[in-house]
Amino acid sequence: MDYTEPSVFTVDSLVEAAIAQKGLTRTPVPHLCLLDPDGDLVRYLVATGEGRRSESWPCYHSDLYVFTRGGQAVGVVGCAVGAPYAVLIAEELFCLGCELLVSITSAGLLDDALVPPFFMLIERALRDEGPSARYVPPEVDVGLAAELGDCLADTMGGLRIGSGASWTTDAPFRETASRIALLRRCGATVVEMEAAALYAFAQARGKQVVCFAHVTNRLATAADDFDKGENNSSERMIEVALATWQACWKAEAR
Repeated sequence: MDYTEPSVFTVDSLVEAAIAQKGLTRTPVPHLCLLDPDGDLVRYLVATGEGRRSESWPCYHSDLYVFTRGGQAVGVVGCAVGAPYAVLIAEELFCLGCELLVSITSAGLLDDALVPPFFMLIERALRDEGPSARYVPPEVDVGLAAELGDCLADTMGGLRIGSGASWTTDAPFRETASRIALLRRCGATVVEMEAAALYAFAQARGKQVVCFAHVTNRLATAADDFDKGENNSSERMIEVALATWQACWKAEAR
């Protein structure tokens, strides 16, 4: 496969067609955007009245919500679950002015020594999904850009967030015992559905993407699985996203 060959169907063409068809004006999205695969943060922002639905977002498949904290506007797309959908949204967000995309996805725990819930910065993602192979050549894994990792090191320490490797899969209900054992041997701590594709997209397109796992369960094998805490840890998600932006923005300003 020629990874330098341009696509006939482009995100720019799709966005322009959607804008024309819907009678919209091309409007930039916030520089900081957030993928919320479970939709918990979007529901929280709507319930509190803090988030507003963007009337200018042209995507056919999703809604963009915008809120502001400390003078910083943040765009959020909820329920962008799974690698193909997450990358589709990422392409559109960067087409419309996003500068940093943060994904905070619910994840299952593979390491029996740890206790959920907790947040983890995904430094590398083991590739067991489809979209990443269309962006970068086949390898075992794909990771967070080194310069972003360097920028975030002190910030993650301050937030008391560790880092590790994830297994990205397109088939959550085919997480078999033998497959889990193999991915553990490869170093995966958690399993989720988007990070490998998002990091491959970022590498191929030269974009800034940071993926976090909100580790909430032991693959539905424990009675308290999927308990995310008060308001599903929505305030913590906002804190993590803003801190990530601040660290990366400072690095860009240097």
